[in-house]
Amino acid sequence: MLPPGDLRNCMVALSEEEALLSQLFTHRFKTGDGLKGHNFGNLFVAALTEITGDFAQAVQLASKILATRGRIYPATTANATLVAHMDDGTEVRGETKITASKRRIVELTLDPPNPAPLPETMEAMRRADLITVGPGSLYTSLITNLLVSGVSSALASSRAVRVFVCNLMTQANESLGLTASEHIERIYDHTRAPIFDYAVVNTAKFSADTLERYAAEGAAPIVPDVERIEKLGVRCIVGEFASEENVVRHKAGYVADTVLELARGRAGIA
Repeated sequence: MLPPGDLRNCMVALSEEEALLSQLFTHRFKTGDGLKGHNFGNLFVAALTEITGDFAQAVQLASKILATRGRIYPATTANATLVAHMDDGTEVRGETKITASKRRIVELTLDPPNPAPLPETMEAMRRADLITVGPGSLYTSLITNLLVSGVSSALASSRAVRVFVCNLMTQANESLGLTASEHIERIYDHTRAPIFDYAVVNTAKFSADTLERYAAEGAAPIVPDVERIEKLGVRCIVGEFASEENVVRHKAGYVADTVLELARGRAGIA
């Protein structure tokens, strides 16, 4: 079965009972012969995949059972492996090993290359009025999907409003030291074409405690280098999009309102 982690997160995010489902789907069994250590969400998806015999169909059935808002489509159902080409010339295979590596990623590829996209995914992109990319791990979440055959070209030619939602903090082994514009540049290095009309970038300041806590992990707030973003042909929308809790998160409602205004052409910009 394909790794269900991102799928699980999507189902939780689109569920009407997000808090309860999040607790349930992230639960790992503490006891039980054969069950101990297993994640409930993964077992749920595995069971549906075995019943339907098809991962994509299992995704749609899961959405129906959970009454999620909207539809979830994988970029591909091909069993492809992530391959990171590092700054010292080495290759690291697999998401877990890539995120654990201490080297800087120069390029990301898939093995086998150019896996076929899910037709439903391409159709949804073709019909979309608004397409957002991000937030998420720069290489292992965002760029990964853009490497699927046809996805980047569909984005490049799309008539939809295309918005990049920038992360709030840099991430160890993926984006340390990168500014907001450099995130876009790394994406463009892989898409080989511009795919964004707008970038939503946070300018909220963080408390000393938050900065210290993230610095211990080698992370820091992403620098909103607006002028450099706009030189890439991307209109930058700045605002205080971050909230501080146990971890730094986007203000979901504020981000959603902002991108919807962009889609409606009512962003208040000339």
